[in-house]
Amino acid sequence: MRPSFLPRLINDPFDDPGLFIPFLFQKRALIFDLGDITGLAAKDILKISHAFVTHTHMDHFIGFDHLLRITLGREKTLSLFGPPDFLSHVEGKLSGYTWNLADKYNYPLCLQATEVHPAKTISRRYCCRERFEPLLDVVEAPFDGVLYEEPAFEVSAVILDHQIPCLGFSLKERFHVNIMREGLNRLSLSPGPWLSEFKQALYDGKDPGTMFDLGQAGAPGKNKFVLAELAGQIARITPGQKITYISDVVFSDANKRKIVELARDSDHLFIEAVFLENDRDLARAKGHLTARQAGHIAARSGAGNFDIFHFSPRYTDQQHLLYAEAGAAFKQEASA
Repeated sequence: MRPSFLPRLINDPFDDPGLFIPFLFQKRALIFDLGDITGLAAKDILKISHAFVTHTHMDHFIGFDHLLRITLGREKTLSLFGPPDFLSHVEGKLSGYTWNLADKYNYPLCLQATEVHPAKTISRRYCCRERFEPLLDVVEAPFDGVLYEEPAFEVSAVILDHQIPCLGFSLKERFHVNIMREGLNRLSLSPGPWLSEFKQALYDGKDPGTMFDLGQAGAPGKNKFVLAELAGQIARITPGQKITYISDVVFSDANKRKIVELARDSDHLFIEAVFLENDRDLARAKGHLTARQAGHIAARSGAGNFDIFHFSPRYTDQQHLLYAEAGAAFKQEASA
């Protein structure tokens, strides 16, 4: 099965945190955290439709400026999500620049920013042609854990403790549609844009008896199929992929409980491991995890794979100790 999402850490584990998640066969991506993102090519940055920010410490939010600079003048809406007070931080960034020429862009960039509270979200819109002045009043909506959703996937969030509120995120694909080459060959069909439309019809839950039109892509004399029959011939539907991202949290019973629940049965967990266990008092004082704690949480969550990152520079050239400690803790907890 080829995954729909191909997550990768943006930087070296000693550098700013951030996870880039491009969509397979689409010019689209999500990003978790906006630290230094200059390592991403401009063409990849332009794919970003949604940015999910754990908190606005500099190493998690300084990349907002670079993201804005690359996307400025593009006709798109960029959605941003962050913890309490996120709107004021976005507005502070925007107010730091002079926008007297912004209304002359041919293509209007708009920002849709949302801050997350325990029981509600608060959103506001900012558009380039209005010099990024806040548009209208804030919009409030109830928050039950699901922060954003589309027919194909959803992003959930929890509020964690980093001595300030800090978000953890989980991306869950509803199900995965894998196209079988032998099925296409049997029906004399060629891959093309119609496959994305076909998958979207499945994600949208269209009536199985709906006629699906391939347009010009069909075999001679056969351009229309019953959706359920076509799916039975060319598609293998399997459980969707789950990706969880955790950065900047203290090791506490409350945080551990929330993270384990959020990350439950993740295919891939990305979790910070800033310090070694010998420095756990320093980790607690700074509101971070040790490698041992990260491995313990990964095992408790049932993650299929996990990656650690956000290493303290005190361990430069000793990263193998962090990997070894996290791996040992994972194995010990998993076998308990």
